[in-house]
Amino acid sequence: MTSRVLYLFGSAAPPVLDVAGVIRDAQKRGFDVCLGLTPTAARWLGDRLPELAQLTGHPVRSEYKLPGEPDVWPKADVIAVAPATFNTINAWALGITRDFVVGVVAEGVGKGIPMVAMPCVNAAYARHRQFERSLGELWEVGVRVLYGPGGFVPNQPGQGKPREYPWHLVLDEAERVVGPAA
Repeated sequence: MTSRVLYLFGSAAPPVLDVAGVIRDAQKRGFDVCLGLTPTAARWLGDRLPELAQLTGHPVRSEYKLPGEPDVWPKADVIAVAPATFNTINAWALGITRDFVVGVVAEGVGKGIPMVAMPCVNAAYARHRQFERSLGELWEVGVRVLYGPGGFVPNQPGQGKPREYPWHLVLDEAERVVGPAA
């Protein structure tokens, strides 16, 4: 079986704490997974980063490499951004690339890399006008955004259900985008 390379990028929302299980599921589906995290998500998973690097076989990244340093990951066949927080969605749509994860996906739009995103925001954030604008911008540039019925549906603030985050939808869509493993 030939592996397809999946960049799995996570933001600091509670479902990111379950990323090891998601990596295993993606690997069972024939993906070679490279894990990227926003700086806060990397801090949340700090003591687990060595285990996650061993699980993927690649360094976990949360920072840009230095100029002249070689790339440590193979090229992506597909990028999945989940959980994607309010900040990540808005920064990506607006092209604000302070963080490694957002920089890679912003550039990925121009490179034509297939991308899937599934937000993880509460209903208060979802009512912010910029959030809807940002989702629209991402849809317009070809990102497959899994939001609303058939994707992530926001909860009221303080009533999140991180264990119910529909990770399988992200991996299903990533598989649809790149096709079956050979």
